[in-house]
Amino acid sequence: AGRSINEIADACALSAKTISTHKMRLMQKLGLSNNAEVIRYAIRHRLIVE
Repeated sequence: AGRSINEIADACALSAKTISTHKMRLMQKLGLSNNAEVIRYAIRHRLIVE
């Protein structure tokens, strides 16, 4: 399983809001509308393995 917004924020020493905003903007730029699409995109582009 992936990390939560709070876990990522803690690891990066950033606020959860900052991480959430970056995720939202990235999804907008890539034309993705939900987490399932993000995961499919990442697998398709070999950013993660199944």
